[in-house]
Amino acid sequence: MANPMEQYLSDVKQFVEGSVVKGTIIEVRANEVLVDIGYKSEGLVPKHEFYDPESLSVGAEIEVLLEKIEDEDGLVVLSHEKAEQKKNWDHIVTVCQEGGTIEGRVRGKVKGGLTVHIGVEAFLPASQIDVIPPRNLDDYVGKTFKFKVVKINQERRNIVLSRRELIEYERDEKRRGLLGGMKVGEIREGVVKNLTDFGAFIDLDGLDGLLHITDMSWGRINHPSEMVKVGEKIEVMILEIDREKERVSLGLKQKNRNPWDDIAAKFPINSKVHGKVVSVVPYGAFVEIEEGIEGMVHVSELSWTKRVARASDVLKVGDEIDAMVLEIKRDEQKISLGIRQLEANPWTHVPKKYPVGTKVTGKVRNLTNFGAFVEVEEGIDGMVHVSDMSWTRKVTNPADILKKGQTVEAMVLEVDPANQRMSLGLKQLEVDPWREIDKHYRMGDLVKGKVVKLASFGAFIELPDKLEGLVHISQIREERIEKMKDVLKVGEEVNARVIKIDQAERRIGLSIKAANYSMEQLEVEKRMFEDALKPGEAIVDLEHAFDQAQDEKNQ
Repeated sequence: MANPMEQYLSDVKQFVEGSVVKGTIIEVRANEVLVDIGYKSEGLVPKHEFYDPESLSVGAEIEVLLEKIEDEDGLVVLSHEKAEQKKNWDHIVTVCQEGGTIEGRVRGKVKGGLTVHIGVEAFLPASQIDVIPPRNLDDYVGKTFKFKVVKINQERRNIVLSRRELIEYERDEKRRGLLGGMKVGEIREGVVKNLTDFGAFIDLDGLDGLLHITDMSWGRINHPSEMVKVGEKIEVMILEIDREKERVSLGLKQKNRNPWDDIAAKFPINSKVHGKVVSVVPYGAFVEIEEGIEGMVHVSELSWTKRVARASDVLKVGDEIDAMVLEIKRDEQKISLGIRQLEANPWTHVPKKYPVGTKVTGKVRNLTNFGAFVEVEEGIDGMVHVSDMSWTRKVTNPADILKKGQTVEAMVLEVDPANQRMSLGLKQLEVDPWREIDKHYRMGDLVKGKVVKLASFGAFIELPDKLEGLVHISQIREERIEKMKDVLKVGEEVNARVIKIDQAERRIGLSIKAANYSMEQLEVEKRMFEDALKPGEAIVDLEHAFDQAQDEKNQ
């Protein structure tokens, strides 16, 4: 019998904590495996440490790491997994280098990622699992994948892996291969991957191409979802390839004949077409006359007579209408349509119906700064310019003569059917009183009139025949007058003498203070009147008079 001390020393020498020893399986339990390593007591190894626990059998020889010779229960603490790691570490480091590829099995989740068994324990960060961040890490546990070795730390015996880099590399290789084999004009099958407002991204078996909304249909579409759906398989044409930027432009409409190729033959100028309104904008409406072909009816082409401010006042989306083809621009893919051309243009008959000199009756439809529009008949307007409203007054505001809705008589002065214009005159219906002014007024006549306007330099007096005369401020009283409003009021009736008649300039000069003067005195006052007038103080300069009268009023 050996010396007990010698036996103990022999055991201590043989069984060193941290060393790898051989053992025999003597019992396989539900969660543990009992292993005899030839020591005075057996050791337990957790069953989950074995790669294939179902293959374990009693009597099988395995290698384990002696973690502790004896625990609190007197049992040897063993680890098969750590033995494998220790045994395999040198081998792994030898065969596996940073940047290399290795296969491994995902063991479980840890903080920040997954643990992977590649012979030794390695770490797979969550960001490196896939190109798309995984929603559930449990989906990867127990599965075997290939990984790229990102980093090896020999001091800490730590290995970091990446599956994402391998996937990206494989995709890049596949994408470059696809790009190299593609040709413009060929048809490829793909799957709709994503939709945006401007188009759809198509997965061409690993390479994404853009199908722009303008290349989906020859006709009008508002959103790509009208043509394709996510997940749908479609065939597209390769339109453009940028191998440097790895971009591919795709087309769907190009698979079919361009309906604009024979547009001129199919829809000749002046032909009648039928279509549906697909879009309405303020300046017009777009009408689909066949699939992929739209024409535009401008707001000015809706009616000969009605003044249409917005196309929506006449048309709405979904309306079916007839129209005439006015113009075709094939290269720009534009067709101009007209609705009014289907009816006769009433302006073509206006020159015969309303020749120059004709007396017409109409209603004032609108007033502007320069005149008034009078509706002669439905859709036919004539314009009365301010200069044609009165022989005797210089009209600066049409509202002083006419009111909207008022029925008036006028004379046709000019007709321009090409531009749909008619000029009318009010004063032309009356005789110009200035042509025979000497029959009505003579030098020295005593007249009665009404004050209609005040200016800083005098007052305008309306005479019985609608003529106006000017009383200069110097002809009001003998004494000096500072302000006209202090001595005269609009609407006041006054007596005055005619002291000047200028037919060429259409001027009548009046004097209130000379109402009782003799003819000799009148001649003196006439000279004084003419000398007192300053440039810009013309008798008929009403606009200037209005401005000055307003200034006086505001003072």
